[in-house]
Amino acid sequence: MYLCITGFLPDSFQDSALKYELDVAPEFEQRVMDILGWNSLAAEADGELPLTHEQVSRIADAVNETLPHNFDMFIGVVA
Repeated sequence: MYLCITGFLPDSFQDSALKYELDVAPEFEQRVMDILGWNSLAAEADGELPLTHEQVSRIADAVNETLPHNFDMFIGVVA
């Protein structure tokens, strides 16, 4: 299992296609789970959850990636 971050245009747009996707590298998983207050991947394998702008910023720092701020961002566990 691994963490996947996805981004979509805000609901005000008619386009619901995936616009951004990032598979979180295993070495960063624990940092991201700490930000989210998660104990394990297995416990959170229940679909995608929305991310706040603050969480997106903190996760970007934790994974050393630039994450878009103009999308509705989500995170989920992929099997």
